[in-house]
Amino acid sequence: MLESELKEKSRIVLETENFVAFMPYASFAPFTTWIFPRRHSASFADISDRETKDLAKNLKTALGRLYYGLDNPDFNYSIRSIPVEERGVEYFHWYISVIPRLTQPAGFELGSGMFINTALPEQAAEFLRQAKSA
Repeated sequence: MLESELKEKSRIVLETENFVAFMPYASFAPFTTWIFPRRHSASFADISDRETKDLAKNLKTALGRLYYGLDNPDFNYSIRSIPVEERGVEYFHWYISVIPRLTQPAGFELGSGMFINTALPEQAAEFLRQAKSA
């Protein structure tokens, strides 16, 4: 997925030395942002000190752009990582998911379990690339 996003470029919000922040294709909420490490690793526990510093820079910039670009929205974020005892697997790549709470699930979403996202990820990424970060 990361290789595809790096080739396409249209959904990338920002790149740092070790991390790439981008809008996933067909997310369930507008402006959902994923931050992937460039180095393959299944577990967040494998992050190096240098990568930790770079992740802090990437996350601060991404959250700053959401803050200024979207007028300080509420958001949730989570680290999607494999359990530590399974950390050597090749089939999973850990990442951070940031989900701004810009919309409210209503009848269709609650009744069907499917979500409507009115923001195209390419346009959302372009908007955030232009947004002030600090």
